Amino acid sequence: MYGALDIGGTKIAGGIVDADGHLVARSQCATPAHGTAEEMMAAVAAVLDDMAAHPEWKTLTHLGIGSAGPVDTVAGTVSPVNIPAWRAFPLADRIRALASVPPGVEPVLVGDAVAMTAAEHWTGAARGVDNVLGMVVSTGIGGGLILGGALYAGPSGNAGHIGHLTVDHTGGPECPCGARGCVERLASGTAIAAHAVESGWVPPAGVQPTAAAVADAARAGDPRAAAAYDRAGRALAAAIAATAALVELDLVVIGGGVAQAGETLFAPLRRHLADYAVLDFTRDLSVVPAKLATDAGLIGAAAVAGLSHSGRGTHRLPTAHP
Repeated sequence: MYGALDIGGTKIAGGIVDADGHLVARSQCATPAHGTAEEMMAAVAAVLDDMAAHPEWKTLTHLGIGSAGPVDTVAGTVSPVNIPAWRAFPLADRIRALASVPPGVEPVLVGDAVAMTAAEHWTGAARGVDNVLGMVVSTGIGGGLILGGALYAGPSGNAGHIGHLTVDHTGGPECPCGARGCVERLASGTAIAAHAVESGWVPPAGVQPTAAAVADAARAGDPRAAAAYDRAGRALAAAIAATAALVELDLVVIGGGVAQAGETLFAPLRRHLADYAVLDFTRDLSVVPAKLATDAGLIGAAAVAGLSHSGRGTHRLPTAHP
């Protein structure tokens, strides 16, 4: 059995995953993203304590930690853009020291979007595909790469961090990372909701102004809501086309909460991608929704924890049975 953590700006989830990539137990709490470093760590510890109550926890051989990034997989530290209190936070060391972690089980840190990509390649929409960009579009935006059939995370674990490619060169909105015009500031759930509100969209009474609410309004024909998703689709398309030109892709898989908007997001994305991806080797690139939904981060963290290393920053994932 593999243990797994998935730490993002919205939720902290823990799970137990079997050798075929099936989630057999799960726990979750809200992320205190604007709390102190110790409040964040207390939430992580509470999820692990909950998982440790399951009998299967005692049989763990590996523990994978998928975290919002940037991460440093060599140092075991995390500096998530959307969790301000964690800067070079020694997450792997802190988790290693918890009583809930079975003796001899070594935490393995990975970026959350890299974990999602690993999961989709192991048992999801990218299974059997050699060159893949996986993306998480949620509170923030992250990405991961499968190149030549292997997970490529890079020397520090941040390869594929597509959310911080600059796609607006006109002095676009400032990103918490310090740059301007990042994909994340145009296409994340937070950015979609903010842009819709700034454009004059007002959510129904009693409804919070979220990306999901904007999607509902877009489907109902609100032009301001639809424009917010069109803007997001354009930003994602520009970043995907640039990535495809650099590394040559067979498939793009998009998961995360914003991807649940379905064609409200995917239709404008694909339309704009046709305009940006015009080279012969980037044209007609397939973009599909993730299959594993909210469990992908856990399954991928487990996969990365259990995989064998085939070169610096490059990993062969385990083979799952149908």
